Amino acid sequence: MSDPSTGPVQHAIAARLVEALDPTHLEVINESAQHRGHMGDDGSGESHFRVVVESAAFTGLNRVARQRLVNQALADLLRDSIHALAMRTLAPGEPR
Repeated sequence: MSDPSTGPVQHAIAARLVEALDPTHLEVINESAQHRGHMGDDGSGESHFRVVVESAAFTGLNRVARQRLVNQALADLLRDSIHALAMRTLAPGEPR
């Protein structure tokens, strides 16, 4: 994700998921603007995200185990920078 419109947190999310999960498909969507003024909005414009991750690492794992892998890859960001993270985790061949 070298899009210049992405902020540092969004870029870090993408980089860590690429490193940890070698995804075949990755979308990191900043939804912070939809939560402006709500609890958890820190004013940074980078507090609420949605990810869609397709990775062979998810093959044979249930939804909770897949989400744990994402949470592990983003642990410090979830602690320090991200207020909310929605995720869709897929193994290759599963419908998006």
